[in-house]
Amino acid sequence: MAKYLAQIVVMGVQVVGRAFARALRQEFAGNQAAAEARGRAGKQSAAVSSFTGMSLQEAQQILNVSTLNPEEIQKNYEHLFKVNDKAVGGSFYLQSKVVRAKERLEEELAIQKQDKPSEQKQPHT
Repeated sequence: MAKYLAQIVVMGVQVVGRAFARALRQEFAGNQAAAEARGRAGKQSAAVSSFTGMSLQEAQQILNVSTLNPEEIQKNYEHLFKVNDKAVGGSFYLQSKVVRAKERLEEELAIQKQDKPSEQKQPHT
């Protein structure tokens, strides 16, 4: 009886182990595919996020912009900077977050501008 119970346990562990290994391989392959899809611009954007300590999504939320439109970014930046001025009862912390968000979005615009000429040079087939 104990022998059969041990065999069942061993088989169960093997099945779970194989399923776990397969799931890890699929996750790794998915991550590689996503990294390749992001390409060079994605790597630069990740580096900027790491350097500035603020992700692109966080910067967009702070400045309340959904697209990277320079005019909209500047307009929202000026409004939020004035509203959070310490002289009018605002918060210096929030004002600095607004400045950092604008810097992060400008970096992303610069990365996209660098990446566009290389995309235009490559012919699409």
